[in-house]
Amino acid sequence: MALSKKQGIALGVIAAALVALVGVGVTIGLNRPADAVAAPEPSASATNTPAEWVHTDAVPDAVAALKASGFTPIEPGKLTVAVGAFTPPLSYVPEGETLPSGTEPNIGSLIAEGLGLEYNPVVVAWADWPLGIQSGKYDLITANVTVTEERKELYDFASYRQDLLGFAVRADSSIAKIETADDISGLKIVVGSGTNQEKVLLSWNQELSAAGKAPADLQYYDDNAAATLALLSGRVDATFGPNATAAWAARDTGETKVVGVVPGGYPLQADIAAGTKKGNGLVEPVQIVLNDLIATGKYAEVLKAWNLDSEGISTSQINPPGLPKS
Repeated sequence: MALSKKQGIALGVIAAALVALVGVGVTIGLNRPADAVAAPEPSASATNTPAEWVHTDAVPDAVAALKASGFTPIEPGKLTVAVGAFTPPLSYVPEGETLPSGTEPNIGSLIAEGLGLEYNPVVVAWADWPLGIQSGKYDLITANVTVTEERKELYDFASYRQDLLGFAVRADSSIAKIETADDISGLKIVVGSGTNQEKVLLSWNQELSAAGKAPADLQYYDDNAAATLALLSGRVDATFGPNATAAWAARDTGETKVVGVVPGGYPLQADIAAGTKKGNGLVEPVQIVLNDLIATGKYAEVLKAWNLDSEGISTSQINPPGLPKS
């Protein structure tokens, strides 16, 4: 059953409160299914940094394209955007507020402003956005959605970020890089069971075993707080999970550092994109706004604010190659 806006916001506030109680953590994607790439998830991550918002003016070419497209917003004069309320830096509810901040809400608000529309965010559960977009309940989604070939059958996408996985180690670790199979030989690495990152490590371990080298010792934890404690206490050498949350935690706490990234769809590159109902005419104006944000530097400001420079793209594409059907 889909959540109402009030219910979704309430859940977001509750999640934020729980996060604050648990403390700072490194998100490793413990509950991230391998076939649900880039699905946001609750995390034991708080932030010590106030939310930052980047704004823009209406983009004339995008406004004209929107008018010519025939697209009609769900609410006149507004762009209704589905967003999550999960974990910094992607989307979370700051203390004392009711609506989420982060990279994904800010991208959504910039798209709305660029189209000359009022930003109307609606907090949704991850499982609810597909039907909500198809049924016309939401105009757009900016919630860390990875482009896949299967999703492209029902939705149009305009890309705005790379989907990356990141290796995090203690800030004082002697490990300088983890980028290939050889780099993980003999290390103890925390990873989530059934995730894409586990697939990467299992594949690399096969390479190491075939070459007569020691494989990595994969450590599975039930929650992110325990994984972070294991890393900071020295019981493990590294964690491997979504780069966005690892990069943010590294800057926010100073207790960890990211020493390597790999594509989220390894070995294939995957893009994060704004999604809308296929064929409704909205995606072209959205792409125009995104490319204007890139050209004017507004896009870079958003990524820099949340320490996600490594996930930046140079051009927004409509329906770029997606991860293949499984």
